Amino acid sequence: MYIIDTHAHLYGEEFSEDIDQVLERARQNGVGKIFLPNIDEPSIAAMNRLVEKNPGFLYPMMGLHPTDLGQDYREVLQRMEKLVAAPGHPYIGIGEVGLDYYWDDSMKKEQLAAFDFQVQLALKYDLPLMIHSRSAHADLVRVLDVYRGEPLRGVFHSFVGTVEEAEELLAFKDFALGINGIVTFKKSDLPATLQTVVPLHRLVLETDSPYLAPVPYRGKRNESGYLPQVVQKLSQIYGVDENEIIRHTAATALKIFDRVEA
Repeated sequence: MYIIDTHAHLYGEEFSEDIDQVLERARQNGVGKIFLPNIDEPSIAAMNRLVEKNPGFLYPMMGLHPTDLGQDYREVLQRMEKLVAAPGHPYIGIGEVGLDYYWDDSMKKEQLAAFDFQVQLALKYDLPLMIHSRSAHADLVRVLDVYRGEPLRGVFHSFVGTVEEAEELLAFKDFALGINGIVTFKKSDLPATLQTVVPLHRLVLETDSPYLAPVPYRGKRNESGYLPQVVQKLSQIYGVDENEIIRHTAATALKIFDRVEA
């Protein structure tokens, strides 16, 4: 039984000096697999190199993050499609994709178009989605509603919403909520939301490394080896043994990301 980190950006420059030690600490802390969502075209090469050096431990995804859209985003997406269309490709999902109006909503139209295109890629190539949503919940649901009858599956990454928002997302039956270090923050409303409406089998674990480190590491660079802090908090929230948290979240992750061997 091992922990699965479903969302980490370990190919970033934040880890360039000590990535081997970061991966070893993850293993020592019970992490058995780490999923790496892509964010833009320049990051692909570094991600692929890291995955190739760590087979059976690191698994890549392919996607264009909503805050990384340029004027040429259509061409970038076409080149990304060629990668997931190639026979024997290594990508286990389409991500990190979605909508983000938090800092800037001037490219809302482009974000919606890019997200919809990538949802279609997930369907076309039978891959799960890793969805980012910030200050865009209504539009997120609106886009996905069009595909409600389709065999879409995936993760709503870094969920921090209300009970009502959780209910709306859980209505997409083959999706899970990604839970990270935010659940350990003192002022977080997430524990109450999870207790109220979210079954344990609808959760997966994630770090979003290098961001969102859990207490007591808050404010520092996050890494996969810190996931036991999230497991411990979820154990308290759900009133079950930590091994139950690990077992349920790993099973859900492997069900969604079915290109990953158990």
